[in-house]
Amino acid sequence: MKVLALDSSGLAASVAVVEDDGVNSNLLAEYTVNYKKTHSQTLLPMLDEIASMIELDLNTLDAIAAAAGPGSFTGLRIGSATAKGLGLALDKPLVHIPTVDALAYNLYGTDRLICPLMDARRNQVYTGIYEFQNNCLHVLEPQMAVSIQEIAEKLCALGREVIFLGDGVPVYRSPLTEVLMAGQQFSFAPAHISRQRAGAVGMLALQYIREGRIETAMEHRPDYLRLPQAERERAEKEAKNHE
Repeated sequence: MKVLALDSSGLAASVAVVEDDGVNSNLLAEYTVNYKKTHSQTLLPMLDEIASMIELDLNTLDAIAAAAGPGSFTGLRIGSATAKGLGLALDKPLVHIPTVDALAYNLYGTDRLICPLMDARRNQVYTGIYEFQNNCLHVLEPQMAVSIQEIAEKLCALGREVIFLGDGVPVYRSPLTEVLMAGQQFSFAPAHISRQRAGAVGMLALQYIREGRIETAMEHRPDYLRLPQAERERAEKEAKNHE
């Protein structure tokens, strides 16, 4: 089984190809860029580069996995459109991977709680709470859009050591360290496993496929969790006009 994985949900863009023969899994290639370029500039060239380097015939793929949100609205649309286009052109199924779950999967095997933090602006984060049990990722709190204070309160109530990761860490490191997690045991993941990686998306996709959790390209829809900013601002304006 061979899967192409895409993640353009956050600041980093990532493409990977993974395969599984029923006994062993292998990460054939992974290309991740976390730099000042739009995903529309990077995603397809990264895919072309990987395909060239490993002599990949896209027709040999068994499925296409995409980090389906939450995350950047523009990034999710680019990733979704790319995955849908490939799925339709190649007649391949899609695998819908929750972005925050894939982030948590970067820390495979840890005995601590895992709390990904994606900056959602307006003092909110896309987040969730996870742990590994018997080498399987368990969701204790499914991905959500909440304030940094709310997720910190949930973690403090659990009273266990936690690892934070994601692009929300630089934004909220100070309040977490100085106030919100005071007296708790916690740490921050190092840079090489602290951002979205398509390799993690692909490995989760292999598990999803074995469980029959696939969809057609036409069925695929991103999980935004929140309305786009323009729609939120319009709703706020309309609410004020009705006061």
